[in-house]
Amino acid sequence: MEWQNKTSSATDNGQARAPVDVRDDGPPARPRTLVAMHWLTALFLALAVTLILVRDEVDGRALRMWLLEGHRHFGLLVLLLFFMRAALRFRSGKWPTEGNTSPLIRFAAGSTHLALYALLLVQPLLGWALSNAQGKPVHFFGLTLPALVASDEDLADNLTDWHQGVAWVLLALITLHVAAALWHHFVLRDRTLRLMLPGRRRS
Repeated sequence: MEWQNKTSSATDNGQARAPVDVRDDGPPARPRTLVAMHWLTALFLALAVTLILVRDEVDGRALRMWLLEGHRHFGLLVLLLFFMRAALRFRSGKWPTEGNTSPLIRFAAGSTHLALYALLLVQPLLGWALSNAQGKPVHFFGLTLPALVASDEDLADNLTDWHQGVAWVLLALITLHVAAALWHHFVLRDRTLRLMLPGRRRS
């Protein structure tokens, strides 16, 4: 009877069921929270850049101030997401790599990610300090944030140069990051890009 039950559980209408393949075909899917924060960071960066570029092209003090405030808020949201992402990455530990890449490529990818994280921290802080050096308080959804530096015209000039310089470096690294993701997807044909797409099913 026991043998008969085992046999019947493996059959359906006299036909054997195909075994379920439970093997993992790659690294596990990334946490959905991290994927969401990744794309929110990209969105907030794009909005911050758009607002400051539009501000340079428009007239009207009130409109320019509104665009600058929007730029600051999205920059501070990027800073907030940085700390949330860093905490989640620290908790989740090191992820297994996807695809068959050389140690040199993996080192370059890791270095690029570290540089991106560093600039996502530094750039909003530079903007915050720049506003303070110009004698302008920084507000975040109704809260007045403490000043990082005292009002100083010479320091404001230096911070302006650094803020703009870091923006160009950040743009270059983001371009490299996007190019690497497309290379994985279209050349290596692995799951690196798909693992970070929103709305994908977990592995």
